[in-house]
Amino acid sequence: MNRSTSDRRLHLRRLGLGAAGALVALGAAAGPAAAHAGVTASDPRALAENVTLTFTSEAESDTAGIAELRVVLPRGIAPDAVTLKDAPAEWKLTVTPDGYAIGGAALATGTDAEYSITVRQLPDEKSLAFKTLETYGDGKVSRWIEVPTGGEKVDNPAPVLALRAAAPGAKPVAPSPSPSPTPSAAPPVQPAPPAQPSAAAPSAASGARASGEEDAGSGTGFVVGGVAAVVLLAAGGAFWWLRRGRGRT
Repeated sequence: MNRSTSDRRLHLRRLGLGAAGALVALGAAAGPAAAHAGVTASDPRALAENVTLTFTSEAESDTAGIAELRVVLPRGIAPDAVTLKDAPAEWKLTVTPDGYAIGGAALATGTDAEYSITVRQLPDEKSLAFKTLETYGDGKVSRWIEVPTGGEKVDNPAPVLALRAAAPGAKPVAPSPSPSPTPSAAPPVQPAPPAQPSAAAPSAASGARASGEEDAGSGTGFVVGGVAAVVLLAAGGAFWWLRRGRGRT
């Protein structure tokens, strides 16, 4: 083997070791950041319905376990469009104004937190970022809320889900309409009660009855007066006749 061949091999070996070292350094720099918090989807297409999203948060603390994860939902997913599908034992999901919080008893130290939710429909976007706050049992908080733009590197990347194009014919699901109030049936119109005659205003019937009584009383008095006059005349005539007869005798 001549000297030139030996030098060439040594040069190639150095290049190989340098490339391997660069790959190791790149993996050390990029690997952990990509594994801190991630998300996958059962159907990663825009406008897909009833999609299961699975989140994984890597445990980083050596002294406490993850106790809660708070997520800010991306635009196009409303908090009431999310339901819990699977989670660690005794963990519950609570809706917040901008997303949800899921947690419960702290996991064992070093245990990754994994859970799944069901989303009614994914929005018509190219990617979705789920900003996440990890809270540990000792109060420590890890903030995975940075969204890389333009391929730049960030220190605390949020879980990002890349979406494919929507299926042909897919359309946004209309939100459930709020129930409109049912108009109540109008109550039947009740006839007005008959007016009660007041003491100051006697009814027509009572007036007619009083008038009739007055007329009857007047007629009766006239008849009695006439009879009395006839009796007096008869008595007077009889008295005159008796006196006349006594004078003749």
